[in-house]
Amino acid sequence: MNTKLGTLYGVSLGPGDPGLITRCAWDLLSGAGHWTYPVRKKNSDSYALDIALRAGLELPQAHAALHFPMTHDADILAHYWLEAAQTVLAILQRGEDVLFLVEGDASTYSTFGHLQRGVRALQPDVRVEVVPGVSSFHAAAARAGKPLADVDDTIAIVPAGYGIAQIERMLNDFDTLVLLKVKPLLDDIIDLLRRSDLLAHGWFVEKAGAPEERMVHDIASLQGQKVNYLSLLIIKNPGRQRSEMQRGCRKKKDTSNE
Repeated sequence: MNTKLGTLYGVSLGPGDPGLITRCAWDLLSGAGHWTYPVRKKNSDSYALDIALRAGLELPQAHAALHFPMTHDADILAHYWLEAAQTVLAILQRGEDVLFLVEGDASTYSTFGHLQRGVRALQPDVRVEVVPGVSSFHAAAARAGKPLADVDDTIAIVPAGYGIAQIERMLNDFDTLVLLKVKPLLDDIIDLLRRSDLLAHGWFVEKAGAPEERMVHDIASLQGQKVNYLSLLIIKNPGRQRSEMQRGCRKKKDTSNE
């Protein structure tokens, strides 16, 4: 007799403040599911797990760390993604639900996307559900007291790894630019903001919502400093020139309301 497959859940926990865990995520984590969570090194701490534990949730007996190393080597990553998918699928095939704990939101630059694709590559009929959560950039904007976008403002959210040339182009193309994982390029980004006269229009937020949270408005003061991997920049460009088409659409809209 075949055992019914369990469901794979991507359980978003928000960026670090346990108070931002949703009711849906809380109910799942209080149930009977098998917890899994990412670690960057074997036997290292998991930031996602730490959020759940600081919320007062108890680690169940059924739990497993999944190793996702910090590397851009595709062959190495493919090995660990496959290993994680095989571990999770074995649990699902026993009929147990698997809860993969995710900091931030599981659908946004998350390891869960790799895990989901890996599991379904091995067994396409696995049921997957994503519990949405608060993204780091939403929490960071709230902490900074600044809206990400107003009225018809444009906004881009990208990893800083796209490079300085792309960042410079997007600064001119968008009213608000959110740069994630800025650690490797922070000094170069600061130099760019200085050249663009935008240093006064940015906010740096590290580990938003966690006890170690750090928010810096004087971005230039970060030059040469070490920052955490979980850090981002929110940059406003008040001088961005909108295209003629955008201005024409706004004029047409305003006229129609007269």
